[in-house]
Amino acid sequence: MKHVSILVPRGAIMGSIEGPHKLFTEVNELAVSMGKQPLFKVHLVGIDKHTPLSSGLFTVSTEWTVDNTKKTDLVIIPAVHGDLKKAIDDNQAFIPWIVRQYKAGAEIASLCLGAFLLASTGLLKGRNCATHWLAANDFRKMFPDVNLVADKILTDEYGIYSSGGAYSYLNLILYLVEKYSGREMAVFVSKIFQIDIERDSQSPFTIFRGQKEHEDEPVKKAQEFIERNFQERITVDQLAGMLALGRRNLERRFKKATSNTVVEYIQRVKIEAAKMSLESSRENVTEVMYNVGYTDPKAFRITFKRITGLSPVQYRNKYNRESLAIA
Repeated sequence: MKHVSILVPRGAIMGSIEGPHKLFTEVNELAVSMGKQPLFKVHLVGIDKHTPLSSGLFTVSTEWTVDNTKKTDLVIIPAVHGDLKKAIDDNQAFIPWIVRQYKAGAEIASLCLGAFLLASTGLLKGRNCATHWLAANDFRKMFPDVNLVADKILTDEYGIYSSGGAYSYLNLILYLVEKYSGREMAVFVSKIFQIDIERDSQSPFTIFRGQKEHEDEPVKKAQEFIERNFQERITVDQLAGMLALGRRNLERRFKKATSNTVVEYIQRVKIEAAKMSLESSRENVTEVMYNVGYTDPKAFRITFKRITGLSPVQYRNKYNRESLAIA
């Protein structure tokens, strides 16, 4: 039987504690109904015996704390919210405990913004990690030595797992259920909870917001120019000349400030505008393509799918209100 410890951090999101508990418990109930032994021993672990959540709306009581939980097999780190630096500070007592468990052979899984607590342990240095796309810029700033894969639903490296944003943590829990109890059980649970087991990307849900929380004013001017003139053909040389910078200097500073190359930033601004049109307008894909400054249908389709994970037609069919009404 695998020992699963679901942490109860101060400032945690209640659903990301209850959800994993429910799924692992359901696996046990299904196993028993099949005449088998339960597969997981699931318990909650807190810093204190009682942890208030959601500004005191809920209080989670735990039988176990980091002081009396000496050994476990799998640690689940739920999502936290609010001021993430404060959340890390408030939960410092978990950090050395997580490191000790990992070094003793336990696997570690972070859910959504729980990645910030996991990264604080230092265990992710030089490794891949997923988190909510909304917090990608903050994560890169706080943990530059971690390779954030902002488009992924989950990562799996050396016994450390992470999930993308919000309820995509359910896909990571299913992934772990499949790993420990087999594909048949994972599919069964996915059907009970109506979870799309094959999701592998959060790109269709990502809203590109740029990265302007930096102090490089010429780069900000370049970003603003791109966002105002995305319908036009903008080149790196054009921007460099406008800002009186060398091309190589601009490219280096732009990448450092925004985590995107200039060309990537231009593409993402164009595709974000295209997404908005496909969601809300009656324009066809070709009209949308021209409106955001593309003239080559193949290049538009390839770039759109690389950024969103869907073709323009698939995206329109999925998110356009009129298309949904017709369907």
